[in-house]
Amino acid sequence: MSIPETGKIVIKADPEFAPLIPGYLENRLGDAAKVAALADAADFGSARRLGHCMKGSGSGYGFDGISEIGLAMEIAARTPDKAQLKMLAEKLKDYISRLEVTYE
Repeated sequence: MSIPETGKIVIKADPEFAPLIPGYLENRLGDAAKVAALADAADFGSARRLGHCMKGSGSGYGFDGISEIGLAMEIAARTPDKAQLKMLAEKLKDYISRLEVTYE
């Protein structure tokens, strides 16, 4: 999946996840802020672990874009690339802000 640069991102989620998704997305916004702070602190190990967790959890909820960004974070932290991590944190926030979740 490639994340579109602009516009709404419509995700059809399993209705069973409806009570969990708002909290999940709020936590990922918190993770975006953490990754940016970890990049500033040059704590690439912690940033890599956060990216790895996002990579694993995103697709479980139907958010392949979060998995894609998490993988990119994991790779950037291994490099280590502070600027790339910060850009990916912004990309994650942008992705979440454009989500429209429907339940089917």
